[in-house]
Amino acid sequence: MTETVARQELARDHDWQRLDPRMLLVHPVKELLRFLPVLIGIFLAGAGSGGPRWELIGVAVPIGLGVLRYLTTSFRIADGRVELRRGLLNRHVLSTPLDRVRTIDLTASPIHRLLGLTTVRIGTGTASTSGDDRLDLDGLPVDRARTLREDLLQVAPEDAPAGAAPSGPRVVLGFDPAWIRFAPLTSSGLVIAAGVLGASSQLVNTLGGFDRFDPSGWGNSVTGLPVWAAVAGGLVTLLVLVSGLAIGGYVVANWGFTLTHAAGAWHLRRGLLTTRETSLDDDRVAGVSLCEPIGLRLAGGGQLRAIVTGLDKQQGSAVLVPPAPFRVGMAVARDVLGVAGPVDAPLVGHGPAARRRRYTRALLPAGVLLVADLFVVVREDLSAWLLAPALVVLASAGFVAADRAASLGHTLVDRYVVSRSGSLHRRRDALSVDHVIGWNLRSTWFQRRVGLTSLVATTAGGSQSVRILDVPENEAVALADDAVADLVGQFTA
Repeated sequence: MTETVARQELARDHDWQRLDPRMLLVHPVKELLRFLPVLIGIFLAGAGSGGPRWELIGVAVPIGLGVLRYLTTSFRIADGRVELRRGLLNRHVLSTPLDRVRTIDLTASPIHRLLGLTTVRIGTGTASTSGDDRLDLDGLPVDRARTLREDLLQVAPEDAPAGAAPSGPRVVLGFDPAWIRFAPLTSSGLVIAAGVLGASSQLVNTLGGFDRFDPSGWGNSVTGLPVWAAVAGGLVTLLVLVSGLAIGGYVVANWGFTLTHAAGAWHLRRGLLTTRETSLDDDRVAGVSLCEPIGLRLAGGGQLRAIVTGLDKQQGSAVLVPPAPFRVGMAVARDVLGVAGPVDAPLVGHGPAARRRRYTRALLPAGVLLVADLFVVVREDLSAWLLAPALVVLASAGFVAADRAASLGHTLVDRYVVSRSGSLHRRRDALSVDHVIGWNLRSTWFQRRVGLTSLVATTAGGSQSVRILDVPENEAVALADDAVADLVGQFTA
């Protein structure tokens, strides 16, 4: 479908129209959940007083607000713009040009899925921190939402090739249940476990459980085991709990993950309970980032994210491959970029000065800790075994420094600037030079002493950028000039 035909399709929605009437079942439920603490208080007060049934009025108020929210929300697509109008006393109108639409998110909660509805979130490349300023159509029938998504993404900017027809959908990647084995190696389990333990401790404290707890006899009297065995058992239990929560979170977030390409956009679908479909316009995908957190890297896993210009901070929007085998991420990265060089090409090292900085920054704090520990042991005449933790920290710092030094590198290949750095969270970023709008060369006092700088390639919109750490100054200037001719050359002698 050409741009002209797409605009004709959108012309059908030029009149203000309401969202699907089935939202009359969704909005009141959401308002009831928001007012739930107040309603509980009203019910308890009403039951104690035996007076008028004020709790019925308390229930009617949020239900009425939900109905009013539906009646005062409408949208239209007219005069080359998408407009959303909501509010009664405080009228709020959001409007954006069609050629600014860059991403489309379709999100369906369990109640939306039950009713056959979804929420359409339209991304325009303008970062927004307020929920009131997001252009969300909540909710539309699923088929209507998908048609609207296709139409909006096909209305291309004015400089798009005329007469370009969209290709059919091509499945690039589908979810493999075997990937679940990588879930315990991510940090999501720790985050979920921390939340669960925090809520549980608050509940126990409220019920007075900590006041009755006696840690002195806990080992033998409660478990029948020595303290060391009870502690070891507790750690194993915690490990199993964290792993189980990580697996559960991974399945809920990524079940049914599918990556396809059609109509000049990348489409992602995922989610078990709440499904989410994201569309990224080809023109806004500036590159990819291959991420290898230490846990995944030790197991041969990784994650792939798209570098998308103008994308606001939507959690997980740009994830092209969830935690999976690293070779899968590499294959998808080649497909997204259309070339293999940025993924497979060897990198140029940054020289001995950059490697020394990796060792200095890792070993110096560990050495200070060891000296302090040694001072305490000698001064207090303590056992030499107390130096073991500091020695372990020093050895670990050495391994991390060596790994960070080996990871550091960059190259310019197939019109992509490629950078790799990190150890605990190693990343290989590939950014198209066509999306580079500026260069920043930043040097600390320590970097200037050894002739190094950090070269940052910036892109349009959003906060996306690619940083090349600790590059020799002359190499940084040459790389920037080779990537984008005359952009930095005019500032050099």
